[in-house]
Amino acid sequence: MLYERDGAVATLTLNRPERLNAIVPELIDDLEAALDRAEEDAEVRVIRLAGAGRAFCAGYDIEWGARAMEEAGEPWDPIADHRMMSRYVRAYMRLWRSPCPVIAQVHGFCVGGGTDLALCSDLIVIAEDARLGYPPARVWGSPTTAMWIYRLGAERAKRLLLTGDPLDGRRAVEWGLASECAPEPELDAAGRQLAARVGQLPANQLTMMKLLVNQAYDQMGLPVTQLVGTLLDGAARHTPEGEAFTRAAMEDVRAAVAERDAPFGDYGQERR
Repeated sequence: MLYERDGAVATLTLNRPERLNAIVPELIDDLEAALDRAEEDAEVRVIRLAGAGRAFCAGYDIEWGARAMEEAGEPWDPIADHRMMSRYVRAYMRLWRSPCPVIAQVHGFCVGGGTDLALCSDLIVIAEDARLGYPPARVWGSPTTAMWIYRLGAERAKRLLLTGDPLDGRRAVEWGLASECAPEPELDAAGRQLAARVGQLPANQLTMMKLLVNQAYDQMGLPVTQLVGTLLDGAARHTPEGEAFTRAAMEDVRAAVAERDAPFGDYGQERR
């Protein structure tokens, strides 16, 4: 995780570009340490979250995840699984509950667990040609933070989770999932401009405005929905189809993902 401060804005950059910033335990540890640093700095009023290289975040590192499942052995313990995944949910929700507003600056692929990082942020600025979606809805996953439901409503959340289809940046703005989109070469400037604009408010006002909105989602049952989502995520990885995906991923991750997405012609299967 790279850390940069410019005035009132702290920029946190996911920094595994060779793996499209795929999530592993060390990345989550570094994210939390960077959040600690930003929140302890009285000069920081806004956090901007970005990704190095060609993508914002390609989700969980499937090789690591498949290996972790194999090492866990049999029988599957759903509570141990929940305890493991809750660590990640707590880290994502630190973005949501941070006293500083968090702006996710999304480019390239933002898929699977990467969408938790984006959707638990307060605002999203996205590249026009980005791909934001949850392909594990097809096999091997359930969105643990459940933020699709709260940010999009039932109809559009079901439209995406019953297909695993992605949104591009323009559609994300049209659907109200992102604040604005820009051509990728202009995205960094757009993200910095929005962060600087938000950062003009006093820190106490920003915290109060964020609390006002967030508590409404808590009242809607967000913590309980996340409990269900995290339990279902473990179950999805242990269905017959989920275990078959794990075995295939242990042999060849790219082939396993290609077989999953080929019928839909998207993500890595599409020509961009």
